[in-house]
Amino acid sequence: MSLSVIKMDGSQGSTVDLPEKIFGGEPNEVVVHSYVVNYLANQRQGNASTKNRSMVAGGGAKPWRQKGTGRARAGTNNSPLWPGGGIIFGPSPRCYYNRMPKKQKKIALMSVFSDKAKTDRIKVLEKLDLPDHKTKNLAAMIKNLGLDGKKVLLLDEGKNEAPYLAARNMQTVKVSRARLASAYDILNADYLVITMTGLKELEEVYG
Repeated sequence: MSLSVIKMDGSQGSTVDLPEKIFGGEPNEVVVHSYVVNYLANQRQGNASTKNRSMVAGGGAKPWRQKGTGRARAGTNNSPLWPGGGIIFGPSPRCYYNRMPKKQKKIALMSVFSDKAKTDRIKVLEKLDLPDHKTKNLAAMIKNLGLDGKKVLLLDEGKNEAPYLAARNMQTVKVSRARLASAYDILNADYLVITMTGLKELEEVYG
């Protein structure tokens, strides 16, 4: 699959062939779904916590005598039946982490790359060279690419400090190293913008 290489001002240059091994496969929806479920589960902190009857303060003495008061029998005010008592089967801190095999992660990544290619949602950028880390410069480049208002994932080679800092104020733009891109971020983006150096890095790692 051939795409035109776009410059930062929006003009088109030469063409480049996307690696067939990365962008030409058949998307596996089942594995992608499993990956997304696993990814989101691993983001959970699992800090929800409640007190059971043994954790609630007080409750040492029997509230009233067993018989003769006309009220129900009660042994402690920590009972879950009482206001302020313990919680029955409430949540407690836990870990939601679950490991996914590396081969399945790679299949999910290749699937979302291929899906973006099939739906024509990939743009190849000649280079990502901002003069400074001001947000307005990155926003202007995104507008020149015709992606204003779209959720964009920028993949570049190495740690490019300027666009990374510029994107922090933009809710719809995220910058990442090509080799560290996750299938979830790619799937979550409307468009994928890859620099020439980022494309070369992807080919070295996955090609």
